[in-house]
Amino acid sequence: MDETPRPPRRKRYSGKNPRRFEDKYKEHNPDRYADTVGKVLGSGKTPAGMHVPIMIEECLESLRLDAGLAGVDCTLGYGGHAREILSRISPGGRLIGLDVDPLEQPKTEARLRAAGFGEEAFTAVRSNYAGIRKVLDGLGLEAVDFIFADLGCSSMQFDNPARGFTFKVDGPLDMRMNPERGIAASEWLAKVKEAKLAEALLENADEPLAEEIASALAGRHIPTTKALVAALHAMPAVAKLDTERSDLTIRRVFQAIRIAVNEEFSSLDAYLRQLPLCLKPGGRVAILTFHSGEDRRVKKAFQAGERDGTYAAASDGVVTAGPDERRNNPRSIPAKLRWAIKG
Repeated sequence: MDETPRPPRRKRYSGKNPRRFEDKYKEHNPDRYADTVGKVLGSGKTPAGMHVPIMIEECLESLRLDAGLAGVDCTLGYGGHAREILSRISPGGRLIGLDVDPLEQPKTEARLRAAGFGEEAFTAVRSNYAGIRKVLDGLGLEAVDFIFADLGCSSMQFDNPARGFTFKVDGPLDMRMNPERGIAASEWLAKVKEAKLAEALLENADEPLAEEIASALAGRHIPTTKALVAALHAMPAVAKLDTERSDLTIRRVFQAIRIAVNEEFSSLDAYLRQLPLCLKPGGRVAILTFHSGEDRRVKKAFQAGERDGTYAAASDGVVTAGPDERRNNPRSIPAKLRWAIKG
């Protein structure tokens, strides 16, 4: 008699589809379920657990890639941009991929290795993009031919409720890009002073109700994403808004807190200062931003670099996604691309 233990049965669900992200086995293994992923992409949506690279042709055109070049993808994410970059710089090229997320980086490295990019072509480094100079020094590289960054959160982070980035489903109010460092958003809110929270809401998200929201939230222990949404809906100033405007306010609050918790603007400022020190003469940098605070910083840095000769040229205005991409991938709508060339 065969006594080999049988594998456990897959969990049964009372409805047609599982509701919780944790139970959606297909979402955790999109490469295995290519047909399902294709159907979701065809409907103009991003499959949960994936990230569709935004403005990929425009980014590659800005970088002017060629075989044999070496560069850095400062925000590796799901690896969509990195995979296309690697295909353009092969043979003989080298890409260094930076990512601070300890949960997603190993998955992306495994995907790129499976796609045929070995150690000689691709190097993954756990680092915030603000540490780019230190990373290059550690690898014995004085400068590179190109640098790319796609700022903001990846879809995988938004789609996983356990990360606490989205207000659409309940989860711990965390929001850390690297959950192994710093403090969660719930702890940050519990400690933050009213004036500092109001400043963050204005600077990070241009929130018109910054002072009212700061007065209601500063110093409070709010453990989950849904609890934060409920606290906002309970405010008279938010309650009187229509659904569209209240949703926009909630999005801005989540954005402002996320930026503060991850110190995104200080990291971006440090990154922009180091960029010229990391590029070869004639080297190119391209940066995708997703809200006004990021774009202002990139614009001013490139303009200042053009004036003092650090950059020989910079993009005149921003490049945005075309109508087809905006329709097929709504997450591309706020994206703005700027580029510059080292003098």
